[in-house]
Amino acid sequence: MTTLKAQRAAGGLAVLLALATGAAACGGGGGGGGSTEAGAGAKPAIDVGDGGHYKPAIDPADFTTTIDNPYMPFAPGSVWEYVGKADGTTEHNRVEVTDKHRTVMGIPVVVVRDTVRVKGEITEDTYDWYAQDKEGNVWYLGEDTKEYDGDKVSTKGSWEAGVDGAQPGIVMPAQPRIGHAYRQEYLKGEAEDLAEITAVNDSRTVDGKPYDKVVVTKEWTPLDAKIVEAKWYAPGLGVIEEGTLTGGNETSTLVSYTPGQA
Repeated sequence: MTTLKAQRAAGGLAVLLALATGAAACGGGGGGGGSTEAGAGAKPAIDVGDGGHYKPAIDPADFTTTIDNPYMPFAPGSVWEYVGKADGTTEHNRVEVTDKHRTVMGIPVVVVRDTVRVKGEITEDTYDWYAQDKEGNVWYLGEDTKEYDGDKVSTKGSWEAGVDGAQPGIVMPAQPRIGHAYRQEYLKGEAEDLAEITAVNDSRTVDGKPYDKVVVTKEWTPLDAKIVEAKWYAPGLGVIEEGTLTGGNETSTLVSYTPGQA
């Protein structure tokens, strides 16, 4: 799943108030009706209400490989290109919906390739697995990831729903509503990302382009609670921007989008 790397440089926590309010960064943007702050630097209090006992009831018959949620439209052939900063380094991130499928927990999932390049060299190469249920919720069912550091290759972070106790999670609800909190993934001690909807009718300008009816999420993991991120989703496009709110100073901005074949 596409997330910003956590910045762990010394010197305390950097709070991106511009991201929290949607007033600056990449051309700025104003809050629309119904918008709320995305978490102005305070330690997050996301509670999904399950007390850590998470095991969703999964029936493969409830899922489809057609992912047409307006805030995560994963039609085969779709490509998103992002440019951002991580640890002071410029990164280029390409997300492509492939025409490949695999089966996870009996569910045929869509394979999405997410690559990160620094100075033209691939530093991360990940295959994420998604499916949509009949209600329109988009689920995340695991990833096969490789991170490159010179001659070293790390697969840390790879996981598969249904294996070793790992459970799938929702990455975009069918009906986003302010205050809705949910698990995006779950493997105790390894993958515990949480999200909360903080706005459903925001306005934002990204790379000189204005967007309306933007959904904003605040995301964090209790495994590293100092780091809080926000994401902005535009209808018909998906993620248009990401940024750290606390625990780092990182951004990722959509610079091009090529729609696929629905």
